[in-house]
Amino acid sequence: MKEIKLGKRLIGKQHRPYIIAEMSGNHNQSLDRALELVRAAAKTGVDALKIQTYTAETMTLDIKEGDFYINDQASLWHGQSLYNLYEQAYTPWEWHEPIFRLGRELGLDVFSTPFDETAVDFLESLNTPFYKIASFENTDLPLIRKVAATGKPIVISTGMATVGELAEAVSTVKEVGCEDLVLLKCTSTYPASPENSNILTIPHMQQLFNCQIGLSDHTLGIGVAIASIAMGATVIEKHFTIKRSDGGVDSAFSMEPEEFSSLVIESERAWLSMGKIQYGATGSEKKSLMFRRSIYVAKDIKAGEKLTNENCRVVRPGFGLPPKYYETLLGSTIKRDVKKGTPLQWELIK
Repeated sequence: MKEIKLGKRLIGKQHRPYIIAEMSGNHNQSLDRALELVRAAAKTGVDALKIQTYTAETMTLDIKEGDFYINDQASLWHGQSLYNLYEQAYTPWEWHEPIFRLGRELGLDVFSTPFDETAVDFLESLNTPFYKIASFENTDLPLIRKVAATGKPIVISTGMATVGELAEAVSTVKEVGCEDLVLLKCTSTYPASPENSNILTIPHMQQLFNCQIGLSDHTLGIGVAIASIAMGATVIEKHFTIKRSDGGVDSAFSMEPEEFSSLVIESERAWLSMGKIQYGATGSEKKSLMFRRSIYVAKDIKAGEKLTNENCRVVRPGFGLPPKYYETLLGSTIKRDVKKGTPLQWELIK
């Protein structure tokens, strides 16, 4: 599997997972809060901060009824029109430069999800290091083609997409000459549930598309994200907020700083634990071999006596003969006097 570079980091199984904090609309229309989110994200140890680049006008039509009204009572955004929702959630374009600047100063890769061609041109002016395509846009082949034409790496969320639709997206990226691609397994429900995450898809997606695969995770907690690393995920993206209780369009399924810090730590531990296929004692285990059981003299034995289950036993530590020889040795004759506590060896047997 080809390694690729996202921002300052190489991505691949030989490297710790790349962790992305998604700000989305959790700035609650305050630039001060947006910058506070950047600072808080940097302190957690994540690799990157992601924002979204659109306006309500570039996203939808200003109609507040019918197809443009969210009538699903189970939705976090029930009772709003799409236009009003995006007016609340969008990140003003004049905020992008200070957000990018602060994030870079703090060592983060800062990038964005464009939702139309004008957003791509704008993000090019900010020299974004790479791009994200959202799940709801993964069938927008003209947008994907425009992004791929920049020559920069592309991360595509795969929520709702069929294999055929993903194949079209991947082909579009490669036709333009872009080879640096990451697909993120994603379940487009907010929040998502672990049982609908289906992270067994990750290795299957690797086989189908031969590219780096990660996870865009909308579940609560870090369990699904950690499990995905064992499935081969090399990139993890989760939504980020300062406090869920502060509210915001995505706050209900966003993680707080302490949780993100745990994700950073535990994802690296999960990656380290995968190691390689290994049997037998590792270098660090060799000292523990002494605590295995082995055959020891359990009572003083005189030369010429026979071994019985009273004068020899299988006990710890492991400096005597292995327990597999115990039945064979019973009834054998001892060559010389042996004290209790002596590890039994072949040279003691006639």
